[in-house]
Amino acid sequence: MLFELLKLAIRTLRANGARSVLTMLGITIGVGAVITLLAVGTGVQKYINDQFSSAGTNLVAVQAGRAQGGPGGGGFGAQAAITLDDYRAIVAGVTGVTDHAADFSRAATFVYNAKNSEVNVQGVTASYLTVRNIAMGEGRFFEESDEQARARVVVLGPTVVNDLFPDEEPIDKMVRLNGVPFKVIGVLAPRGKSLFGDQDATAMIPLATAHERVFATQARTPNGDLRLNTIMLQTVDEKARLAVKQNISDILRVRHRLPDDEENDFTVLTSAELIDAFGAVTGVLTAFLGAIASISLLVGGIGIMNIMLVSVTERTREIGLRKAIGARSRLVLMQFLIEAMFLSLLGGIIGVIIGVAGAKAIEYFASFTTVVQLPAVLLAVGFSLLVGLFFGIYPARRASQLNPIDALRYE
Repeated sequence: MLFELLKLAIRTLRANGARSVLTMLGITIGVGAVITLLAVGTGVQKYINDQFSSAGTNLVAVQAGRAQGGPGGGGFGAQAAITLDDYRAIVAGVTGVTDHAADFSRAATFVYNAKNSEVNVQGVTASYLTVRNIAMGEGRFFEESDEQARARVVVLGPTVVNDLFPDEEPIDKMVRLNGVPFKVIGVLAPRGKSLFGDQDATAMIPLATAHERVFATQARTPNGDLRLNTIMLQTVDEKARLAVKQNISDILRVRHRLPDDEENDFTVLTSAELIDAFGAVTGVLTAFLGAIASISLLVGGIGIMNIMLVSVTERTREIGLRKAIGARSRLVLMQFLIEAMFLSLLGGIIGVIIGVAGAKAIEYFASFTTVVQLPAVLLAVGFSLLVGLFFGIYPARRASQLNPIDALRYE
């Protein structure tokens, strides 16, 4: 009987093809929007996780000021500084660390002949690339001896190379940084753009050179200490991260002479905390996008209910005839419910195809990876089926409750 009712529903819907297509349109658009937006949201989440994971999963970072709004929140307070002496104390006092690095960065301008490039210049320790998992493209990175000698050597990012050396080899060329001559000894491998901007628009010089030869005035605190932007430590494994974080906090609280009842004037974050924090934000964003797209499904459901009510009115005599020759109210109810659910399901399947195509189109034209997940597809199709069921109940009940005598007399 169910199979017969399904065939009857298909035959009825085919007889009103244009109206059936227009009725499905709302469901199709809704499911397509849900699939596409969830694919974009999941792609953003994956992109963020990949960005942090590529820098290493066992990192612990220290920055000045307390985080505003938690990890990944609205920045850091500027009420304190972390210094080179803090870095040395942490390295000497913390166990469970395989490597460490520090950096101090400021915006500056490189000049070569008539060309210039304004970028973020990072003064870093020799181990910085290893700790941050950054690769060299060509040439070499500076060594401990370069830092001890305050050498005027620089490693450029690909964006700076394109600005200054569009048609020539940069290695061993002399550039001027804020008027100070520097020798180019290497070029970083391309890293592309991230949430924080162009990662290739950077240049790295020895930390001691940055402190004493380029940013000597900016690098000093009122007490004469040398500032740092970030201290990074690579732990032996994931289990050691929390112990290292606590150890760092204890050392800095003593060094900064903080009373027991006062909050830290610094922030210690692990890479896992950053991933979790940004993952929570993108998870909420993805759910929000999906909820917005789901409104289209509700609108499509209302469209199905309206069309089914029109169909009941148009087919009043047919319903009366069927009931007169023995059709039970339950079968009439099932007939109209199946029609509504079939419309909704077919619209959902077409919407999935459109949604996947939309996600792939965004990936192709925007060069952004989208992720279409099977649970999202099943959720969208299942929801469209429920929409058809929910909005089809009222017209189906109305049809099943018609009096056969009154229905046969209907004009």
